[in-house]
Amino acid sequence: MVNDKNEVKKRVKRLVSEINKQRYEYHVLDRPDVTDEIYDSLMSELRDLEEKYPDLRQPDSPTQRIGGKPLSKFQKVRHQVRQWSFDDVFDFEGLKKWDEKVKRMVEKVDFSAQGSAFSSRTLVRDSSRPNLSKNSSKPSFSKMEYVCEVKIDGLKIILTYENGYLIRAATRGDGVIGEDVTENIKTIYSVPLKLNYPVDCVVVGECWLSKSELARINKTRKIKGEALFANSRNAAAGSIRQLDPKVAASRKLDSFIYDLDALEIGERGEIGENREKIREIGEPNTQMDELELLKKLGFMVNPHHELCKNVSEIQEFYEEWAKKKDKEDYGIDGVVIKINSVEIQKALGYTGKSPRWGVAYKFPAEKVTTVIEDIKVQVGRTGALTPVAYLRPVVVAGSRVSRATLHNEDEIKRLGLKIGDTVVIQKAGDVIPEVVEVIKNLRSGHEKEFHMPKKCPICGGEVSRIVQGGKGGKKEGEVGELSAATYCLNPKCFAVEKEKVIHFVSKKGFNIDGMGERIVEQLMNEGLITNVADIFALTKGDLEPLERFAEKSADNLIGAIRDSREISLEKFLFALGIRFVGEETGVLIARNLENLEVGRLGRLGSLGESFRKLSREDWMSVKGIGEKSAESLVGWFSDKNNLEILKKMEESGVKILMPDTKHQAQNAKLAGKTFVLTGELASFTRDEAKDMIRKAGGDVSSSVSRKTDYLLVGKSPGSKFQKAKELGVKVIGEEEFRKMIGG
Repeated sequence: MVNDKNEVKKRVKRLVSEINKQRYEYHVLDRPDVTDEIYDSLMSELRDLEEKYPDLRQPDSPTQRIGGKPLSKFQKVRHQVRQWSFDDVFDFEGLKKWDEKVKRMVEKVDFSAQGSAFSSRTLVRDSSRPNLSKNSSKPSFSKMEYVCEVKIDGLKIILTYENGYLIRAATRGDGVIGEDVTENIKTIYSVPLKLNYPVDCVVVGECWLSKSELARINKTRKIKGEALFANSRNAAAGSIRQLDPKVAASRKLDSFIYDLDALEIGERGEIGENREKIREIGEPNTQMDELELLKKLGFMVNPHHELCKNVSEIQEFYEEWAKKKDKEDYGIDGVVIKINSVEIQKALGYTGKSPRWGVAYKFPAEKVTTVIEDIKVQVGRTGALTPVAYLRPVVVAGSRVSRATLHNEDEIKRLGLKIGDTVVIQKAGDVIPEVVEVIKNLRSGHEKEFHMPKKCPICGGEVSRIVQGGKGGKKEGEVGELSAATYCLNPKCFAVEKEKVIHFVSKKGFNIDGMGERIVEQLMNEGLITNVADIFALTKGDLEPLERFAEKSADNLIGAIRDSREISLEKFLFALGIRFVGEETGVLIARNLENLEVGRLGRLGSLGESFRKLSREDWMSVKGIGEKSAESLVGWFSDKNNLEILKKMEESGVKILMPDTKHQAQNAKLAGKTFVLTGELASFTRDEAKDMIRKAGGDVSSSVSRKTDYLLVGKSPGSKFQKAKELGVKVIGEEEFRKMIGG
């Protein structure tokens, strides 16, 4: 052990340099020169010296990767350069349209007015709109090239360096404000704490977790009885947002860096030894130059990128990776395409939400094969009998699934489906898995035909294909069009009543905490509730004798019921479970009470009586309420039993909070606009987005039609996206949506 402090300082510096070199060779270049034992021994010596001489600890010391106390919360930080999301295309036609659009814009750009791509010493992504003046010097399209990079399914990270040292790491957030996750990012060994050159820069990349590491983590979590991560992206996102860096460190995250958002080449710091190194850095004039420069700075850059001359070559690259994406140890969900020329990138600029010079070409929804082991029928709150496929468990789109909806009897016949069949199932985004194809060549002859039951599987009552429309419906054989679904005709069916109660107490309804499916079934089995009004008459004495109900849990549930007695009109209407009356219809009714000429309804009794007088035509006078919803509303409020339930709830203290229509009108930024949502939203939940739209005066629909004004698209959109394209509905992302609502 050296004792002279000057010698110690030199030793510490050499140790840091050697260990960082080994880190780079192992985690970035994937060619380790030393064994783990040697690496650990050097780290141990460095740690001992730094403990004895803490003033000699360097900012890029590898001992600083895991340290500090757990945080109480993450701090918000403003990005130096705004972060954008690429627009998506999903097929070759979409790719060609993007390419044609870009070329039309390039035709209009005056490149002589653009000047050089960047100043001689500084690079900053320019978010200004393009100069669309008359062209005087445009590039030849025959020389316009594209860089294709595999799209990593991870979490976007933004790293900021000053004088070559990492000073901050942040999540994307809303593109303007992110969260400071520096201590967690330091635990990623492929992220350098000190660059190979003393520059100021902002780089963008993806934090990811390998599939093999996910398997190891889930194995440990299973032993501990903890919930498993559904996929590596969720695990990576959860790890980065751990308040304790030691947890993040234990999960062995990795990274790929793909963009250089800002670069300033200064001549600061240890000038003597770095003057020549600084001169090695040239201006990146292309995306390929940027990737090479990122590697030179010391970042891990994904090796799977290619320079393409046209859309045909892009398509070849895309199809190649669509086939081999699953062979990599990290998730790949598409290909990112960028125009190679930085000059053209700068000239094209950005829209309100995305770069014009790039696009994400997404892979199709994931499909896998499995076997249908059985088909069982569920009975819903409307009495509809829904066949559900019980599958041999299989992982699709990152989730393990064992069931898939078959919708109705007609769908089973259309597919030609039998129990025991090998089938193709598909899952895209948050869409429920569905069976899309039967592989009939794999049949053994032992498969069984499925037939819808002749009696309700729960109550044994009559079932029928009820004709659409008509007060109360009509039975099969009568004049009219049969519905796609089969229904239980017993209005007192236990399954129907149970589902009604579950729907009534759900989050979008009365939101009674602690009243889940098992509790509802228990209360109904004990005869304590027979309909939704009975809920508000429950007492602590009713609950305490029941299994699973101690004094505290009984108090909690009674308290939750008491707290739920005041509810907004739209939530109340949704909670009633009227067929074809969802949350959107509830909002429409609440907004249009004056148009319906029912006035301000203070009591449930007066609400029931007022609504009972409305005709089918009265309901349909509200924009957005169709024939089916109108007929259901007339039928429900004409039923004396339903009016009795309303009266009983009123006697139990249930009150409706009426909407402030005057205030709504003053804040109607989106008045008259109808939105449909699809895919996974990153910045907010679907319910939050719906609330934003409604508060701004807009309407939300569950299906795309010609009346739809906007489709709000998140990650992995479903079939609504394709339908919107076919109908010419405007598709928007989260950034554009935020601007519309003024967020």
